[in-house]
Amino acid sequence: MARRTKEEAQETRCRILDTAEHVFFEKGVSRTSLTDIAVAAGVTRGAIYWHFRNKSDLFEAMFARIKMPFEELIEATIDLGEPDPLQRMRDVLMLVFEGTASNPQRARVLDILYFKCEFTEDMGVVLSRHTDAMRDARHKMAAGLRNAVAKGQLPHDLDADRAAVMLHGFLNGMLADWLLTPDQIDLARKASTYIDALFDMLHHSPALRLGAIGEPDAMSPGVPPRPSSPGLG
Repeated sequence: MARRTKEEAQETRCRILDTAEHVFFEKGVSRTSLTDIAVAAGVTRGAIYWHFRNKSDLFEAMFARIKMPFEELIEATIDLGEPDPLQRMRDVLMLVFEGTASNPQRARVLDILYFKCEFTEDMGVVLSRHTDAMRDARHKMAAGLRNAVAKGQLPHDLDADRAAVMLHGFLNGMLADWLLTPDQIDLARKASTYIDALFDMLHHSPALRLGAIGEPDAMSPGVPPRPSSPGLG
């Protein structure tokens, strides 16, 4: 009996998350109440509060379901014992692009995050967590690029911090553009070509060399970070 009760609770939790995903996608996060989700899922508000503290907690659980092994791959680029950190970086980008293009649920949840999530007061915790994740991802990308420089895979004078800002912006920008105009960007088939173009920039752009003229990037010491839009951590 206890096992069946546990299974039923898990089924209810999944139904709530599935329903929230579709209602958020249709109405937007700020215009969706927990009552809306409860009615659509055929459960009580009490059932929702049994599984989730509030709407932001439910949103985070929904987002967690579509996460990829991003952290593990990024860590591999940083590993000093990794002989090909640049290829591992490429693997990260390919995984995100191809994995999103081939997974309707992941694409739908990212669409909610990018375009249908207004970070009002009740979603402040979500915004804080995602901006922290973005900052951490950029720093790890910079460390991975430095590892590639040390292995002779990238120019010795590459500004890794500036390149990481470009890399992270490329990742989120490509996803956002594809979500808005999937008929204009063949992400599944041309991801490799887009990544090749980015890596060409890392190798050849004078603006990504140490000492290039221009203001310091937000990641540079002593420069406070500018507010950023949420995106893929």
